Amino acid sequence: MSHNTFGHLFRVTTWGESHGPAIGCVVDGCPPNIPLTEADLQPWLDRRKPGGSRFVTQRQESDTARILSGVFDDGDGPVTTGTPISILIDNEDQRSKDYGEIARAYRPGHADFTYQAKYGVRDPRGGGRSSARETAMRVAAGAVARKVLGDGIRIRAGVVQLGPHRIAPDAVDFDAVYDNALFAASAAVVPAWETYLDGVRKAGSSIGAVVALEVTGVPAGWGAPLYGKLDAELAAAMMSINAVKGVEIGAGFEAAELSGEENADQMRLGDDGQLIFLSNHAGGVLGGISTGQPLTARVAFKPTSSILTLRQTVTRDG
Repeated sequence: MSHNTFGHLFRVTTWGESHGPAIGCVVDGCPPNIPLTEADLQPWLDRRKPGGSRFVTQRQESDTARILSGVFDDGDGPVTTGTPISILIDNEDQRSKDYGEIARAYRPGHADFTYQAKYGVRDPRGGGRSSARETAMRVAAGAVARKVLGDGIRIRAGVVQLGPHRIAPDAVDFDAVYDNALFAASAAVVPAWETYLDGVRKAGSSIGAVVALEVTGVPAGWGAPLYGKLDAELAAAMMSINAVKGVEIGAGFEAAELSGEENADQMRLGDDGQLIFLSNHAGGVLGGISTGQPLTARVAFKPTSSILTLRQTVTRDG
């Protein structure tokens, strides 16, 4: 299996399966002399780890990261050395026996059939390599990337739609995201959303969601035409996340409903002589290159396929 690496100058390779002994990643291309310890990774992993509420998987994992290489303490604290950074997280709550009865069945909505068709073998335990367990290593690598970017780049995201229930664009509040169990980008919707989701869970079903992303502090000039477009790279990264079925940059699909006059972000000079955009339908990217405006995107996740409702399928034996 190839294609386990993403990035060019800053490259991330992840490895491991849902119910294997461990998962891990290798970050290559990190500059030297950046202070880095496990304490820089753990707060982000703690936000992602399972078992935090009744609305997420109840698998119990501490997701404690260990940095195995790429850092050295020369007396002033550990810093990156410019060599590959290897990070490992032990899997602590494997329940392989839970999948014994479905080992030969193709679960609807899962990647069971496609992995079998492509490789002739698959790991049925929690989806193996196709499990969202892999995203823990993206979070660990992302924590390293945040150190490289510095405090001037601010990355925020939150759930703005749960099933048919949406947060109005002018009501999105990213500061509310970590104050509720749903990571909703508005405190006002949380009680109703929790009631709605409890009903979905009691019915043995699941529901999809949309996450909005905003990155501020990005200077003009990041990205490159034509096959290194910033928005194309972002879309590819987000589409590779398990269960993602759609990505919009800026106005996204709604741009198809706008006129040319409405969609084109007008410009003027500010009092300081610097260029100012009067809107941001482009989502901070034009021609694949950042404009200096906030980068904005929306990511659609399908409902989790692990549900209690019976669905028709076949087995490897037919």
